[in-house]
Amino acid sequence: MPTPLPDLIRPQNLSDFFGQEKLIGKTSYLFRAIENDNIPSMILWGPPGSGKTTLAHIIATATKSEFLKISAVSSGKKMLLEIIAKAQENKLQNKKTILFIDEIHRWNKAQQDALLPYVENGTITLIGATTENPSFEVNSALVSRTRVFVLEKLTPDDLEKIITRALEKIKTTKKIKINSDTIKLLTNLSNGDARMALNTLEACTNQTKNITPELVREVLQKSHLLYDKSGEEHYNIISALHKSMRGGNPDASVYWLTRMIEGGEDPLFIARRLVRFASEDIGLANNTALLLANAVFDACHKLGYPECNVHLTQCVIYMAKSKKDITAYAAYGKAKKDVEKFGNLPVPLHLRNAPTKLMKELGYSKGYKYTPLEDSHEQSYLPEELGNSKYL
Repeated sequence: MPTPLPDLIRPQNLSDFFGQEKLIGKTSYLFRAIENDNIPSMILWGPPGSGKTTLAHIIATATKSEFLKISAVSSGKKMLLEIIAKAQENKLQNKKTILFIDEIHRWNKAQQDALLPYVENGTITLIGATTENPSFEVNSALVSRTRVFVLEKLTPDDLEKIITRALEKIKTTKKIKINSDTIKLLTNLSNGDARMALNTLEACTNQTKNITPELVREVLQKSHLLYDKSGEEHYNIISALHKSMRGGNPDASVYWLTRMIEGGEDPLFIARRLVRFASEDIGLANNTALLLANAVFDACHKLGYPECNVHLTQCVIYMAKSKKDITAYAAYGKAKKDVEKFGNLPVPLHLRNAPTKLMKELGYSKGYKYTPLEDSHEQSYLPEELGNSKYL
C-alpha cells in the first residue's frame, strides 16, 4: 500500500516545518528544548492538521531518547504497561524514553492515571496530542505535570508552502499541471488543515494530471461535504441547527445535525451546544431537557462516532419538540447590565456570615431574618443601590 502524501512529505527537522512561528521560532522555549535535547513532558493542543504529529516526529528525529508512539484510539492499558516496562529498562541504562500518545483525550481516566506516576518520576517523557481543550479532556493531575503548547490553525501562506513542497515531491514521478489560482483555492478551502489540503491534492493527482478548481471543489465536496469545521460554514450550520430547534422544527433540526456529523464535526462540540440550548431556549419550560443533554454529552464522550450519532439525533428531536422558555437566559442578561453599570457593590451587612467576634462587632449578619423560623418577607437581598430591581 503506497504511503499517504502527508506521511511521504512529513518534515524531519524544524527548518522544513512551516507555521507555528510563535511556538517554535528560534528564540522560543520549545525550539531551544528540542535543539538541546531537553524535552519536557508536554501536551500539544491544536486543531486538526496544525502539525502536532509532525512536531512529535521532528522531536523523535532530534532526540537521543528512544521514541515510542501509540494511538489512544487503538491502544489500551496493557500496551501502556509494556511500554512502561521498556522505559524502566532504558532508565537503568541512563537512556530516556519519549512516549507520543496521539489523541490522548480519547484515553479514559483509568488509563491516564496509570501513566501519571511514570511521568511524575521521569521514567517517561510524555508528548500528548489533542484537538480538545486539555483542561476538560485530560486529567488535571496529568496536565499539571506537563507543559501545554497551543498550536494555531495554519495560515494560507503556510499551506501554500506545504502544497508547493508536496508538488515538488509528486512531480518527481508524475507530470502535474496546477496553476497558482488553483493552489490558492485549495489553501482557502482547506481551512488551515494541512492534512486536508494534502489528502485533497493527492486525490486530485490520482484522477488526472491537470488539476483544475472544479476538480478541487468536487473532491472536497465528496470527502468533506463542503463542511468547514472552523470557518464560516461551521457557524452557519450550527446556527441553522440552533434556530431550527428553537423554531420547533425537528425535521430541519435532524437535517442540519446530519450535515455536521457527516462533515466530520466533533460530537462533543455538538453535545456542548445542546447542553447550552437546554437552558438558554428551553429552560424552565422543561428541566428534563438539561438532564437529557448532559446524558447525551456523556454518551458522546464514552462512545464517539459512529455510535453516538443516534444519541445526538434523539436529543435534537426532543429539544425541537419541547416547549421553550427564556426566563433564565433573559434574567442573566438583565442582571449582567446592572453588574456592568454598578461594578462591585458591597454585600449588605445582614447577608454576610459572622464566624468571628470581630465580624459580629462590625455588624456582620446583624438583623438577618432566618426564613424557616421567622417572617423575612420584607428583608432585602440586593445591594442598597439596586433597590428592588427585578430580573424575572
